[in-house]
Amino acid sequence: MTDCLFCKIVAKEIQAEIVYENDGALAFRDINPQAPTHVLVIPKEHHADAAALARADQGLADEVLKAAHAVAVQEGVADEGYRVVFNTGPGAGQTVFHVHAHVLGGRNLTWPPG
Repeated sequence: MTDCLFCKIVAKEIQAEIVYENDGALAFRDINPQAPTHVLVIPKEHHADAAALARADQGLADEVLKAAHAVAVQEGVADEGYRVVFNTGPGAGQTVFHVHAHVLGGRNLTWPPG
């Protein structure tokens, strides 16, 4: 998509602090972090939300989850615990409509989340 912020990050048209990349996914720091570790993991291919990613059935959801865990390991939060969050739709707080997983860690994450 030509007007998608995250597609522009994938295409390197917009700068982001990239912390991890594999064939199918890209991870970069959130510009408004909600925890000491707050990284967004996106598929390089555009899908609007988690439901669209699931319907694609191309193994991309697996790529995103593997990348999320790799980020948690790399950031040093895998052993203590981390959260992976997909907001799907405006009612859930999704504001960029390119599916993305939030990897959060580095502090005590309470429940319910919000």
